[in-house]
Amino acid sequence: VVAKGQNVSVNGAAVPQGRPYLHKGLGVTWPGEWVAVASSLGVRVAWDRHLAVTVTVEPELRGGTWGLCGTYTDDPADDFVLPDGDIAAFAAAFGSAWKVP
Repeated sequence: VVAKGQNVSVNGAAVPQGRPYLHKGLGVTWPGEWVAVASSLGVRVAWDRHLAVTVTVEPELRGGTWGLCGTYTDDPADDFVLPDGDIAAFAAAFGSAWKVP
């Protein structure tokens, strides 16, 4: 899913603004001014089309996530786990480590 400004696409196909999309366990909806993407895996990402992003995961995924969203263990000691398993000392180092081209 790619979202840029008012445009959202799934696998290169445009999703018309305001029209819900559902295909193979992936859904795109337009709650108010937001765009929300939900997967059958239990992850939901919502974007206000400007700066704010929220990520929600189902309780069944507790301890099974990693990356920028963290490990979902409620243990602050592992909040900044890097891709190599080490712990970053600072938030900026953590964020930079997860950048992709």
